[in-house]
Amino acid sequence: MKAYVGVTDHGWYRFLAARPALNEVNFWRPSGNREFRVLAHGEPFFFKTHHPHNQVVGGGFFSGFAPLRVSEAWEFFGQGNGSDSLAFMREQLSKYRAQPIAPGEDPVIGCVIIRDVWFFPDDRLAPAFASNIVQGKSYDLAAHAAAPYFHGLLGRMGIGAGIDLSEPWHRDGPVFGDPRLAPRRLGQQAFQAVVLHAYDRRCAITGDKIRPVLQAAHIRPLTSGGEHRLDNGLLLRSDVHTLYDRGYLAVDPRHRLLVSPRLREEFGNGEEFYRRAGSEIAVPHRPQDRPDRQALEWHLDEVFQRS
Repeated sequence: MKAYVGVTDHGWYRFLAARPALNEVNFWRPSGNREFRVLAHGEPFFFKTHHPHNQVVGGGFFSGFAPLRVSEAWEFFGQGNGSDSLAFMREQLSKYRAQPIAPGEDPVIGCVIIRDVWFFPDDRLAPAFASNIVQGKSYDLAAHAAAPYFHGLLGRMGIGAGIDLSEPWHRDGPVFGDPRLAPRRLGQQAFQAVVLHAYDRRCAITGDKIRPVLQAAHIRPLTSGGEHRLDNGLLLRSDVHTLYDRGYLAVDPRHRLLVSPRLREEFGNGEEFYRRAGSEIAVPHRPQDRPDRQALEWHLDEVFQRS
């Protein structure tokens, strides 16, 4: 298992520490050029203040990464960005960019999404393991001398007993118990952001890329046992999302589009979809991010209107 220590803006940390109800936050980067691939979903991410303070002030669990425009980051995470307004967030970002954000500019930033966030009280801050970290540093807890230090931090969070830190923090299949041990489960806003990113901002069925009408759809809805997981998601145009949820459209385990005959029978329409019937939809590049076979089969059996 790995852990990561990210250097935090002091104002970001103090703002969020005063708002414990915000348990899903955006540890933003001023540029979205580089993807954050250091941690697997569910591995611990700790917040360290800048020199000379050099204290670990809290942490959480990595939930995903997405490059988003500043306005989109505010749309998804709001005060979870560590600011009380979009205008103030833009000011904070400008401090860390080569050029301040110009009026009307909406640049792409890197959004490292952290869930189940917690902060130490001021009298229980932890001295940093290394004080010379400038931006961030990862630690392999299977081999690094810092393993006892991080195990102690995890203990402060109320977990750690019985967990083998030499093993990847991963568990397949349905998720039960402590959500922090469920690395593929995302927070609600992280789900929206990572699905948008994984599908290259295009509807998986139609290819439309008009951002305001694109929605992250659950294959198996939360009300029926589904989860906020990337492999339980599809990026769909809003009307396509509605048709999918009502069973007029489906995707089979080979990622081919299926169209119910009820669409034509009930509405005398739907040629846009009948022309695409049997063709493969667009799926994420990484195999582990693609729609889960069991979720697709559930939707076919429980929702799709075959006749």
